[in-house]
Amino acid sequence: MIFAHWVADATTLLTVAGLAYCLLALRAARAYSHSRRVPQPSVYPPVSILKPIKGIDPGMYKDFVSHCSQEYPGEYEILFGVRRMDDEAVPMIQRLQAEFPGHNLRLVVCPETLGPNGKVSTLMQMLPQARFDHLLINDSDIRVSPRYLRNVMLRFSSNSSRRPVGMVTALYRGRSHRTLGSRLEAMGIATDFMVGVLMARWMENGLRFGMGSTLAVTRAALDAIGGLEPLVEYLGDDYELGARISRAGFRVALSREVVETSIPAYRFGQFLDHQLRWARNLRDARKAGYWGMGVTFGLAWALANVVANGASLGSLALFSLTLLARVALALSVGVGLLKDRGVLRNLWLLPLRDCIALAIWFWSFADDHVVWRGERYRLRAGKLTPVS
Repeated sequence: MIFAHWVADATTLLTVAGLAYCLLALRAARAYSHSRRVPQPSVYPPVSILKPIKGIDPGMYKDFVSHCSQEYPGEYEILFGVRRMDDEAVPMIQRLQAEFPGHNLRLVVCPETLGPNGKVSTLMQMLPQARFDHLLINDSDIRVSPRYLRNVMLRFSSNSSRRPVGMVTALYRGRSHRTLGSRLEAMGIATDFMVGVLMARWMENGLRFGMGSTLAVTRAALDAIGGLEPLVEYLGDDYELGARISRAGFRVALSREVVETSIPAYRFGQFLDHQLRWARNLRDARKAGYWGMGVTFGLAWALANVVANGASLGSLALFSLTLLARVALALSVGVGLLKDRGVLRNLWLLPLRDCIALAIWFWSFADDHVVWRGERYRLRAGKLTPVS
């Protein structure tokens, strides 16, 4: 009986904390939407876009075409890095070169394995081929608007003498497929992960990390942290790159541009593997903040509170308030800021997604193993060690 009362009281407190988090997150989203716009510069710098490639993603050719259709006043080149010439994506890149003959599109073969993170290994071999002092790295499955490059690069014009901008990153939404796992992941990106990014920006007065959706950097910032080589053992190379640039005295700016990533048609087990890898990477990257994430799952705690209190009137009222706040947050960020139409279509999945997220948060503390690209690794302090 005492234990039952303890559970009821604990879930009530956690639900109230989750409700408070939703309200604060709405404030953080409003702060981002009202942030000062950067004036258009008179000159835009030349940019080298680096895209490491491995295999084919759904909709990849359209993603590539979106990068070739930029309304950018300056010069830019696109480098595609592959491990081998027999990669499935090579014919697609060659087709792109034929379709856009006036663009500087280059295929770079990167045969060496320089560490467990294949993406960083490829980027290290691409970097010497890049011609310009501004570099933009993004994943192979990113689709962008015609003003993407313009909107990202103008953030570098907000440099100050005290703390120049060393990196620009961007929010993103997921383009889901019909499987439950794919739709749950897209909902998590739009209504949870991006919310956490905006909260971090608001609470820490700026970002201290990067996201693989867009990693625009200057060579000066990259040189200051020793280049890409120190990242080749890290799972969260995008996060680590931004964190190191921030610690080196540069600012990490968040563009107002929102890009789109393709979510694979995950089977449910694949979805869980990906979410667990994501959670354990975040656990290692932001240790203190990750413990605090437990209170952010207000809707899941509210459901537990209803059960613990026998569906009492008070628990149902608290659940209704929490559901209202959670839906408001999902619509404000997912639909209002990210323009993700899938959020409305899949809004009914929100309670299920939040309950799964809470279970994964608990599960992430169980051990330090992750599955990545079909291989099993041990994750220690963010670094990958293959498990034989």
